[in-house]
Amino acid sequence: MPFIRRPALSEPVVCRAPRHIRLASALLAVGACLFSHICFAGPPFVTDDPEPVEKGHVQIDVAALGTVRQGSDGATLPGVEVNYGLFDNVEIGVKLGMAYAHEVGQPGHYGFGDSELGAKYRFITEDEKSWRPQVAFSPGIALPTGNDRLGLGDGHATLLLPIWMQKSIGEWTTFGGGGYVLNRHAGQKGYWTAGWAVTRKFGEKLELGGEVFYTGAASTDDPSAFGFNVGGSYGLTESDRILFSVGRGITHVNDTNRFSYYIGYQRDL
Repeated sequence: MPFIRRPALSEPVVCRAPRHIRLASALLAVGACLFSHICFAGPPFVTDDPEPVEKGHVQIDVAALGTVRQGSDGATLPGVEVNYGLFDNVEIGVKLGMAYAHEVGQPGHYGFGDSELGAKYRFITEDEKSWRPQVAFSPGIALPTGNDRLGLGDGHATLLLPIWMQKSIGEWTTFGGGGYVLNRHAGQKGYWTAGWAVTRKFGEKLELGGEVFYTGAASTDDPSAFGFNVGGSYGLTESDRILFSVGRGITHVNDTNRFSYYIGYQRDL
């Protein structure tokens, strides 16, 4: 997800978790901002879409997501995201979760992770009879509510400022975009994130697709991340669905993402 911060290698480790744990928690605390409407992404993908929740309605996502790297792994178990349609074309949202971080040879840590607050404003609606897509601005802020010394949080706030767009043609939908992460922590820098996804409906219940995504480096010592996911959703009822995806990195795989997963339940109210 973006809000994906990678700690600088120059940061002291005498009172902080090892780099692998800090890197894992940073990538997952967002789990989303690429993983949810957060700053928010579009579960089960890292890439978000521009479609807000309808006015007066609520959408709830409960999920488990994680990433495995060489010598370490981290997860959000569970994570909860709640989005509310405040006005026409405007939603607000919050994401909370329990974080887990583990490095080989070290004890694992589990506790409350970082939190995220976000909003989405769709300022262009889609014209189904022409090429015009829907477009939204979806700012979000990650708050350092997790214990960064145990690898369960980022240790400081970051702000994501993305633009997302989407176009549907028949059974196919494509969406994506990206934005800039404001990261003013000492020894670090802001960076860009981007992603694009394509999905297809198969009947009334099943939708499958894939995405590619990129997250820049937050310091000169850490790698950028380029990866992919494949997944989709299966409708249980008109209001309930199961979400799922798996993926991995394409560049700097051992340091960023040897294997990642998302499994969740979504309900519209």
